[in-house]
Amino acid sequence: MIEKIIIKNIVSAIHILYKQQINANLVQVQKTKKEFKGDLTLVVFPLLRFSKKSPEQTAEEIGDYLQSNLSEIDNFNVIKGFLNLNISGKYWLDFFNNNCKNVKYGFSETTETHPVVVEFSSPNTNKPLHLGHIRNNLIGNSVAEILKASGKKVVKVNLVNDRGIHISKSMLAWEKWGRGDTPESSGKKGDKLVGDYYVKFEQENQKEISRLMNEGYSEEEAEKKSSLIIEAQDLLKKWEAQQDDVRNIWQLMNNWVYEGFNKTYKRLGIDFDKIYYESETYLLGKVLVEQSLQKGILFRKDDGSVWADLTKEGLDEKLLIRSDGTSVYMTQDIGTAKLRYDEYHPEKLIYVVGNEQNYHFIVLKIILKKLGNNWADDIIHLSYGMVELPHGKMKSREGTIVDADELMVEMFDTAKKTTEELGKIEGFTKEEAKKLFEIIGMGALKYFILKVDPRKNMLFNPVESIDFAGKTGPFIQYTYARIQSLLRKAENSGYKSFHTEQIRNVKILQKEKDILKLLHDFPGIIKQAADNLSPALIANYIYELVKEYNQFYQEIPILKEENKDIEIFRLVLSEFTGRVIKTSMELLGIDVPERM
Repeated sequence: MIEKIIIKNIVSAIHILYKQQINANLVQVQKTKKEFKGDLTLVVFPLLRFSKKSPEQTAEEIGDYLQSNLSEIDNFNVIKGFLNLNISGKYWLDFFNNNCKNVKYGFSETTETHPVVVEFSSPNTNKPLHLGHIRNNLIGNSVAEILKASGKKVVKVNLVNDRGIHISKSMLAWEKWGRGDTPESSGKKGDKLVGDYYVKFEQENQKEISRLMNEGYSEEEAEKKSSLIIEAQDLLKKWEAQQDDVRNIWQLMNNWVYEGFNKTYKRLGIDFDKIYYESETYLLGKVLVEQSLQKGILFRKDDGSVWADLTKEGLDEKLLIRSDGTSVYMTQDIGTAKLRYDEYHPEKLIYVVGNEQNYHFIVLKIILKKLGNNWADDIIHLSYGMVELPHGKMKSREGTIVDADELMVEMFDTAKKTTEELGKIEGFTKEEAKKLFEIIGMGALKYFILKVDPRKNMLFNPVESIDFAGKTGPFIQYTYARIQSLLRKAENSGYKSFHTEQIRNVKILQKEKDILKLLHDFPGIIKQAADNLSPALIANYIYELVKEYNQFYQEIPILKEENKDIEIFRLVLSEFTGRVIKTSMELLGIDVPERM
């Protein structure tokens, strides 16, 4: 990359000009601001202690050295303490010729021996997937793809939370009020049906709590005394005791949920290399806890519950096994983490989980280390922000969650309405139009969510996400389709994709150079996105590339260019740009249409 070449030569310049050896980390080279002439800018101020000269004189001397010793530097200018360097047209043409035909441009070869394990989704089997799950799945899947592109081996895993008190609540409600209700008899997806019974439990339980409070109990006392919650807790004990009738109902309802989840995952374009089930892993956590208890690492209270003392770490005591012998989430996560380490010996173990669980993962790492697992330092909690809607937060207990399936239907319908109004389906068959609406609707949903830094809370507005002129998925998809249309027209006139000859006899215009500079950045953007676990860096990069290309397309003739060499250069440049757009969108899990 040109930045590395320049930094290396600046280090040499300091040595030759000022007889000083400096670390390359002191050299600050950045993109030149648009209001100034140049491609890259050296910030001179950190180097003044070596030159013992003014910022302007130092910049002039370094600039002269670089121009004399680097063929890549065409010219330079100095503005106060900033040296603006202009990269030669030859460099850009060489970059273009060397990379324009590379279908894997930007990707690094996989060299790692140990994989990165990325856990995402992790749904509960007491409710359908909702908008928060969509953000989780999209972030997790995109991070995994970006890591692969950066040269990492990746294992995508899902931990299904298929046991616990929340599952017992759905089961109890179905037993009490279901009357044999099934997905077939109700006409509902299995996960939606089970979710409705979870909401039913909470509604009925709240009535019970209100009745007890009217009898004089405090809210806390009423919550503990509620007959429904006592029954649900009893159901959980029977489940952990392997009672057949309870296990049969649990298996039946979970199968309904899995079938529903799979339909949602398929439409979202999500898959996993391995799925873990909490019902199969939680016992391992209990075994590890019991072993650590015997070693004195953990302690048991008088009521029989088991705890970890984290007061030396500035935290409190953490419950691991309840007094009734049932385990908590932390216990299961201890077991699952150990299981994954033994299976994969991962370089990193990344958990994509909302920021409300920040404390949980701090505690998980501490307890794992207390239990003798130094690899716990390799655990990363990718803590993402919450998704809110224009009308406020979602609440699953109150049944006000935004169902993932319903949202995807809404996105399809909105894409259909907007696309038809803009007249972008002329010549499409009914099936082709339907496929286009799905591509646009899902692209709008995914891009709108992924363009926001994962760690930030976000407001999702379905209508705003489908805008063919804004910072949206459809705007990027339309630009890709425009490029493909251009190339089809060119092919009808004799142009062949993957033009094989080196392009030399053209003078690159500023608009063309601006596109080349962005294409040049692509490998670095992938690395940066991988290092920061941030699909937003890719999403925002594509938008800048598309915006730059559209300006070029509007202002510079392509098929009407009389000079054949220049026309071919612009066509290959368009093809190269289209390929990077498609590759980038694939890293976000987004399809691009060939026409629209």
